[in-house]
Amino acid sequence: MQKMVILGATGSIGASTLSVIGNNPEAYSIYALVANTNVDKMLALCIEHKPSIAHMVDVDAARLLRQRLPVNSGVEVTTGATELDDLVSASCVDTVMAAIVGAAGLLPTLAAVKAGKRVLLANKESLVMSGRLFIDAMKASGAQVLPVDSEHNAIFQALPESIQSNLGFCDLDGAGISHILLTGSGGPFLTSPLDSLSAMTPAQACKHPNWSMGRKISVDSASMMNKGLEYIEARWLFNTTPEQLKVVIHPQSVIHSMVQYRDGSVLAQLGNPDMRTPIAHCMAYPQRITSGVEPLDFFKVGQLSFLEPDFERFPCLSLAIEACKQGQEATTVLNAANEISVAAFLENKLTFTDIVKVNETCLSKVSMSSLKSLDDIIALDTQTRRFALELVAKI
Repeated sequence: MQKMVILGATGSIGASTLSVIGNNPEAYSIYALVANTNVDKMLALCIEHKPSIAHMVDVDAARLLRQRLPVNSGVEVTTGATELDDLVSASCVDTVMAAIVGAAGLLPTLAAVKAGKRVLLANKESLVMSGRLFIDAMKASGAQVLPVDSEHNAIFQALPESIQSNLGFCDLDGAGISHILLTGSGGPFLTSPLDSLSAMTPAQACKHPNWSMGRKISVDSASMMNKGLEYIEARWLFNTTPEQLKVVIHPQSVIHSMVQYRDGSVLAQLGNPDMRTPIAHCMAYPQRITSGVEPLDFFKVGQLSFLEPDFERFPCLSLAIEACKQGQEATTVLNAANEISVAAFLENKLTFTDIVKVNETCLSKVSMSSLKSLDDIIALDTQTRRFALELVAKI
């Protein structure tokens, strides 16, 4: 039985992970659940799933959870960065689901990697911010990192075992692979008139046609920044060159990504748009378990269509691709700027089209020195956030 820690337990990936565990109770047990501030949801999860530890990043939330838990719950409540690192590194832990959204997920995810754990990576920002450092830490510790994002998981499933077992250092060309085709739905604004985008509201941006996701990721999907961040993540996971990596718009979200081989073959992974499928794949790899997802009914799918990305409609995607080509410093800046601009949009402080303006200005104005350590990465992230907040205040 695998003992699991779920980082981001109160989010959508956390809920899907707990659902898969519920379908396979004989194979998995929950050692710890980790969340930020959502005491109500964490309380309900503790009562239902009975973890050994509930960790709240927010100190006040931890105090409140202690007060509200039944005295005989048996759940220990912890808080603090050191305590979180100790938790994911604990000798009894086999697997860590890394599903904290944004830069906040970097440190605990990296701690799990350094501890040599089996890490189910749903936090793409870990690689966007610290790609080389992360990959090198994975190699040094022997950690097994498995990609949870539906696109990266699809690519992983379509690759030969020799590539699967050597993520970060694989030789795509040597394996006869010509291109990785990263699919994206295009989000809720795929066909909206361009002159209407500035008036789009947070509610409209969060109404994804296919997937149920958190608000930040939903906005990123609407701008296709999410695909841009996935492009950067794919660059590190699969050791690609820019020429080997392409984005394809696929509105139906049935084909989750594809791998194109030199002999003309294209291998694709298909399924209903439900995150429990890639989560179950990672949890049981190389075996297969019940995910709880309905099988794909090809007679109901209808037509599958594909489009080239429109960079006028999706300038954030273009920014991310260019930042990836520039290097680690640029992707770290872009991620920080985007987290600030999206949060401001969700608070009605920016228009939807202001998001790319803030991101682009940060990329052109923030001073980028070489990133040689985790401290350097955090310093650049902090500097960029400060500058982005100043930009938001001026708009």
